[in-house]
Amino acid sequence: MYRRLGVPEYIVWRVEDRAVDWFVLREGVYVPLDPGLDGVIRSEVFPGLWLDVAALNAGGGAALLRTAQLGHGRPEHPALLRELQRRAAGG
Repeated sequence: MYRRLGVPEYIVWRVEDRAVDWFVLREGVYVPLDPGLDGVIRSEVFPGLWLDVAALNAGGGAALLRTAQLGHGRPEHPALLRELQRRAAGG
């Protein structure tokens, strides 16, 4: 269904086995988006959307927030926000 609707990325948080699966649509096929060496998964579709998997599984709210703020501080994130606002305004 996601592929048919053109969903570019989706995340599955498997709470029971403490794992996160993040998939990105490439050439019509969903492939896993792996974390970097620092354990952070970075969205390919939404610049600045970062997730610290270890902090999520540990309930580390402060670490999650720090990682999110680092992602939001990247220069491409404000550009994404402006584009979303433009689209919302019908532009």
